[in-house]
Amino acid sequence: MSAILSRVLLRPDQRIDSKLRKRLNKALLVVMFAAPGMLVFSIFLLIPVSQSVQYSRYKWNGFGEPENYQEWGNYERLVEHKVFQGAVKHSFTIMGLSLTIQLPIAMLLALLVGRGTLPGRRFFRMMLFIPYVFSEIVTALIWLYVFHPRDGLANLAFDTLVPGFKPMPWLADRDVVLYAIFAVLIWKYFGFYMILYMAGLQGVPKDLEEAARVDGANWLQVLQKITLPLMGSTIRLTIFLSVLGSFQQFAIVWVMTQGGPVSSSETIATYLYKYGIKGFNLGYGSAVAVVLFLITVVFSIGHQRMIMHQDYMEYTS
Repeated sequence: MSAILSRVLLRPDQRIDSKLRKRLNKALLVVMFAAPGMLVFSIFLLIPVSQSVQYSRYKWNGFGEPENYQEWGNYERLVEHKVFQGAVKHSFTIMGLSLTIQLPIAMLLALLVGRGTLPGRRFFRMMLFIPYVFSEIVTALIWLYVFHPRDGLANLAFDTLVPGFKPMPWLADRDVVLYAIFAVLIWKYFGFYMILYMAGLQGVPKDLEEAARVDGANWLQVLQKITLPLMGSTIRLTIFLSVLGSFQQFAIVWVMTQGGPVSSSETIATYLYKYGIKGFNLGYGSAVAVVLFLITVVFSIGHQRMIMHQDYMEYTS
């Protein structure tokens, strides 16, 4: 196809050597295959991002062309707003909890279900993955009943296990609400990471682990020296997905608390919706979106340069 196009584009009297013709054919072939993807990428990402950067410097309600130019006013207001500062803090808190609690739990379950001698492993594997199949809205509605302040399952369970326990308003307590939401996130997503870890375990040769045990290594030494290092690429992938997912949490938080009480569970995504879209202040909302985009892009680029480059070097060496 590329050869036909090169013949059509070139005049009959033009003479090009074979090397130039091969380069031209290769370039045309690359353009043919890359153009549709670049078109979709530009329409759905590059153009909206550039428009958000433009709109973020206006006071704009979303109707008509933006006219009230604010320069950096939206960003100054953003930095000074204590609710936004809290939203950023909460997003980073969810990220930290995800890395230190959710991923280790998923790894432990993957080891038990994937390599352990647990009876009925297929059943447990299916049951642990089911929460990930539920939509975020359904998950939030289920846990609204679990965290009901009067007769919810959480209070009933603690009342049974802990003598003298007083029912707790899980989603109305400013000190507890963020951790209650994080418990929902663990229940929803740890099955997904467990499946990824189980897939990574498939690439760890059992012969190496058995040889290490024959040489006198205990299970912890085998885990530290063989299993986890050979699962390095999978672990780094889950860290990347967990960090990005932590900054994009919206549906579960919004359905359960709408960022309350008193902005105690506000995240960057819910802040954007509440103060930007819902309040018809799309210029300010665009500024929030730009900040969120920059946070994710900086992390993605850093991850690509530091982590993915390391995986590529290990793969090619």
